[in-house]
Amino acid sequence: MSEWTFVCATGQLLPGEKAVAWADDTPILVVNLDGELYALEDRCTHDEFELSSGDIDPVEGSITCVLHGARFDLREGTALCAPAYEPVAKFPVKIEHGGIWVRDDR
Repeated sequence: MSEWTFVCATGQLLPGEKAVAWADDTPILVVNLDGELYALEDRCTHDEFELSSGDIDPVEGSITCVLHGARFDLREGTALCAPAYEPVAKFPVKIEHGGIWVRDDR
């Protein structure tokens, strides 16, 4: 398990925005969805492409991979449609000392 990794100051990630941080060798996507923070591995499980390039659907609470259109639930990491069938890893997020922090807890 890695240490907590700083992502950004809380004021830098507004609702609907996303940021990426690296915890060791793992890219972690952090999304502010209506004031709630969620962290997923920044890799589509279909073709290893970065999810952070995709569009967020705030109503559905999902992100779409721009490469082949796979969608993932931001809250749980579950795949919502083909071509992805496997979920993306979900990580803990915390707010501390005015910053947003993530950790690869696998």
